[in-house]
Amino acid sequence: MKKFRNAIFYVGIIGGFSILMYWIILQGVTLEEGKDITIPTSENNQWADFVSSLISNVQHPLAILLAQIVTIILVARLFGWICVKMKQPSVIGEMIAGIVLGPSLVGMYFPEFSAALFPKESLGNLQFLSQIGLILFMYIVGMEIDMKILRHKAHDAVVISHASIIMPFVMGLGLAYFLYHEFAPANVQFLSFGLFAGIAMSITAFPVLARIVQERGINKTRLGTIVITCAAADDITAWCILAAVIAIVKAGSFGSAAYTILLAIGYVIIMIRVVRPFLIRIGELNTSKESLNKGIVAIFFLVLILSAYATEIIGIHALFGAFIAGAIMPENVKFRSIFIEKVEDVALVLLLPLFFVFTGLRTQIGLLNDPYLWKITALIFLVAVVGKFVSSALAAKFVGQNWRDSLAIGALMNTRGLTELVALNIGYDLGVLTPELFSMMVIMALATTFMTGPTLDLIDWLFKRKKATSAVETLVDRFKVLISFSNPQSGRALFRLAHSLTKKDQDNTQISAMHIVDTQKLHHYDTDQLEQEKFQVLFDESRMLDRKVTTMFKASADVDAEIIDVVNNEDQFDLLLVGLGQSIYKGTLLGNVLGFTTRLINPEKLMNTVTGKEQLFQKHSFDEGLSKIIAKVNTPVGILINKNFRQASRVLVRLDGAEDEHLLYFASRLVRCNDSQVDFAVLDPAAQQGKLAEKLQKLELDFSNQVTVFRDVPTENMSEYDLIMVSNSSWTATWAAEDEKRYANASILILSKPKRKI
Repeated sequence: MKKFRNAIFYVGIIGGFSILMYWIILQGVTLEEGKDITIPTSENNQWADFVSSLISNVQHPLAILLAQIVTIILVARLFGWICVKMKQPSVIGEMIAGIVLGPSLVGMYFPEFSAALFPKESLGNLQFLSQIGLILFMYIVGMEIDMKILRHKAHDAVVISHASIIMPFVMGLGLAYFLYHEFAPANVQFLSFGLFAGIAMSITAFPVLARIVQERGINKTRLGTIVITCAAADDITAWCILAAVIAIVKAGSFGSAAYTILLAIGYVIIMIRVVRPFLIRIGELNTSKESLNKGIVAIFFLVLILSAYATEIIGIHALFGAFIAGAIMPENVKFRSIFIEKVEDVALVLLLPLFFVFTGLRTQIGLLNDPYLWKITALIFLVAVVGKFVSSALAAKFVGQNWRDSLAIGALMNTRGLTELVALNIGYDLGVLTPELFSMMVIMALATTFMTGPTLDLIDWLFKRKKATSAVETLVDRFKVLISFSNPQSGRALFRLAHSLTKKDQDNTQISAMHIVDTQKLHHYDTDQLEQEKFQVLFDESRMLDRKVTTMFKASADVDAEIIDVVNNEDQFDLLLVGLGQSIYKGTLLGNVLGFTTRLINPEKLMNTVTGKEQLFQKHSFDEGLSKIIAKVNTPVGILINKNFRQASRVLVRLDGAEDEHLLYFASRLVRCNDSQVDFAVLDPAAQQGKLAEKLQKLELDFSNQVTVFRDVPTENMSEYDLIMVSNSSWTATWAAEDEKRYANASILILSKPKRKI
């Protein structure tokens, strides 16, 4: 009776209250007597009424806005992904996605679809929502600027930054002089038009530049530090100038704008002298996720909204207030990281793409329907590049940089990205830019951002230096191991394995450890702290083993490609070891034991415990990312399934065929360098004769106390093995379900076949 108790209670409570509800409704109907109640009727049938209601729901403003958001996010992510594959910042793809969804493409070739998805009356909602996204984005930009760098390393950077602003600003004014008569709106003064042309020419996109610097691995170099500092100083200066320009445009003259500018200066002083100490105090008391409760978060959001509101009321735009609110945040790196985490996903993934599309809806490339207009576009692009690139490069050279670094600084400072679009939209909203000129400027912003990567590659090629061959590299017997990890504990296990392979040969061996972080998850100001966190476990293990390790900390939007580049281009490694938890791996195995494989089951018929029927199960296979790495790197790849690996005292090597001969080299290193006890299981009868058998016999004779050869997998004392070595061809073809149970406690090293002799 107990097992039916819940069912009886459920039926009783639902049924009883349903009857009570029906009785109340019947009694309520009697209250309608004497009231003039009209029941709506329709001449259509019920299906037609339903369809009509459905169409009405689809056309509701909220439904349209939600459909717009879904479409925008999907298209923005698609184009962003394409650009990442082209080694371009994802923001370029999102900018292009906005233009594609606008009248320049979809609106031109699919006007009905465009009108249904982006009706004119819905654009107001889209604009306001995108402005919220921009406010949050500018808040993040402000937080990303490290004021400590500006205070301590700004000597050369300020010279370069301000030179890279004044020269293009003046060139923009000169350009405005030639464009004013033909392209300025009829009711706009030259002062307003010229100032906005100047600011459009002199902007640098700090967030995009910072990510390019990280992706190229130059953030730790002197060049990276200088260019980040330049961009930060440029961003602060440009936003202050833009605020002044907005005030002048709205007032109509310098004199009238003086009051607004003075009020803005007073606002900045209050934010720095009054609000900032208050926020710093809160930040000192709340440096962990646990202590950063909703009340604390509410205080900071309130400061953000009030700051944006104040600058909007003053007349210098809400975005400036959001930027200042971010810049005065507590400088504690951990605190900023936690807070950015809370804001970033919503701002960058959900709301910011709305701004790109809203900009795209305003960008009408179809208006540039005359060769003359395209010549003007080219002129704008030329002035922008010469003004920013040349001025930055010359200023860098003047303060003592070599030509290579000077040109690289010029190329990076010429990146305009999203920041340019923000300024252009402000100019468009203020009526300073015509639709034609706005479209030209958007094209310029896209082109100058897109050209940064190829320009840097060209500069590297022009100044390519041959790497000096060190004494270390000339050693023929030098054995170099690179370990790549995402989880520090996995890194520890890989380091122990690399040490076991080279323990007694440290003079002729080198271990390097690499951690690659996705650029979307990294901010330039917390690079040092994140690097320390990721490598701390490895440093501790290094001291315990008394073994040196060289570390590499890199940022990349494409982890697979970065690993391939490092292995093939930066050094001649003899072995690449990767562990669990790498972002390049997908799928599950043994409860997510190995991230890059699918479930391995023996190809023979096995009983399904759920259905009781015989089924065929698939074998292991590598995912696309790992397959690409194995195919393209010039060195063997070892994949460690880590089951708390500590040492390689007892090792089993599975030889499923003659093609597994390469395992002997690594097994012999364990024998020679680590005094490991190694058992070889030769499972293919054909391999028990011939070249493989001869090598095994010699190894067994040379190390009779350490090496044992079996003609099958030994079944006794399986729990004593620390490590199982297997080739990737065996792993994908012959590894069976019973092997999973047999080697349940041992870590597994899967080794690919080398492309060159080892």
